[in-house]
Amino acid sequence: MRIYLSLAAAALLPVSIFAAAPIVIRNAVVLTVTKGTIRNGSVLVRDGKIAEVGTNVNAPAGATVIDASGQYIMPGIIDCHSHIIAEAINEGTVSVSSMVGIGDVLNPEDIAIYRALAGGVTTANILHGSANSIGGKCVVVKMRWGKSASELLFEGAMPGIKFALGENPKRRGLTAPFGAAPSPTPARYPATRMGVESVIRGAFNDAKVYQAAWKEYEAKKRRGEIAIPPARDLKLEPLVEVLEGKRLVHAHCYRQDEILMLLHVADDYGFHIQTLQHVLEGYKVAKEIAAHGTGASTFSDWWAYKVEAYDAIPYNAALMMRKGVLVSLNSDDAELMRHLNTEAAKVMKYGDVTETEALSTITINPAKQLRIDNRVGSIEVGKDADLAIYDAHPLSTFAKVTKVLIDGQVYFDRDKDVAERPEKEKVKQMLITKAAEEKKKSAPQGAGRRPGQ
Repeated sequence: MRIYLSLAAAALLPVSIFAAAPIVIRNAVVLTVTKGTIRNGSVLVRDGKIAEVGTNVNAPAGATVIDASGQYIMPGIIDCHSHIIAEAINEGTVSVSSMVGIGDVLNPEDIAIYRALAGGVTTANILHGSANSIGGKCVVVKMRWGKSASELLFEGAMPGIKFALGENPKRRGLTAPFGAAPSPTPARYPATRMGVESVIRGAFNDAKVYQAAWKEYEAKKRRGEIAIPPARDLKLEPLVEVLEGKRLVHAHCYRQDEILMLLHVADDYGFHIQTLQHVLEGYKVAKEIAAHGTGASTFSDWWAYKVEAYDAIPYNAALMMRKGVLVSLNSDDAELMRHLNTEAAKVMKYGDVTETEALSTITINPAKQLRIDNRVGSIEVGKDADLAIYDAHPLSTFAKVTKVLIDGQVYFDRDKDVAERPEKEKVKQMLITKAAEEKKKSAPQGAGRRPGQ
């Protein structure tokens, strides 16, 4: 299967990777998100950037022209919470696992990358799981299908770290959760929401001591004194980065009490919560979230799938938006990731928001939450040419992605995909047949016989 995926990746490498010719997308409805809607508009892409947007865009000599008549162009979709591409999600043995990082286990051959492209997604925040009060480091990636793991990374994006509150991090502390048979693995502190808070506070107590030790060491060096550096602690280094505003906190949460708890903890230790993830009771404490300048990355209409989600409502996103919270919609799921445009449309249905506000929840808002809005999230001159072209309005349930560009390169082309499927199916069947033949050849003589046969 690895061989097949590698061949598929090579076959799908965009032609434009070998030529930096300008691209002009013409005759489309351009949904810029931040600069209004342009009817019968065009977008000029040069050197991977958006060079011009408007109704009178001339094609430079040698430019590739894409006729998008009757179609819609929008910024590539940004998913602020995903776990695709990662070969491992949780380091569940300890409650503070800030020493591990998702960036070390990226799998560039994950077919979910290509499927995300087919849904218009160009950027995603790949998070550690929620088994830990303080989880591992996370990374922002672009869906550059066919590239290496290091080439998926969004250059210059601020690093992040995952926190988690509620049922998930305390579950490992229960020897027999929900009346089940006792677990053979030892219980792990914490087992309550009180314990989760104490773990976070304890970790930042240690981080402040560690930070002070390094500051003292650096001060001694500046004074020319003999100084011995503290022993490096890979668990505490990311937390010091949080304290110094160099690493963003993305916190899994559901209930209003735990949301307020974490905001208070952050205030006490002087750091910022960048986003609350899921945050299904955010509508209850939206004013407090907005006052802290914290973003909310939520689901459109998931509720009652677990005990702490029973008070979730489909109006959550709109209510938080109306209270001044920066809101995005996320997938947390490879399948849901393929139709985040439809999830955005649900916010219009339930919350009576405008088309632009709905599109913002999957474009410019998550870009701001990840602090990459200077590069992506809207169609503006100077930004990365990360674009999704739809055959109908993206908020329509009937809309299909026809092309996706990242950095000005076509990474998904629906017509090309459909045309190449028969040939790729032949290659797949050939490889399956060859693998079966090799397995048969390598089988030991007499394998499968009973004694005496």
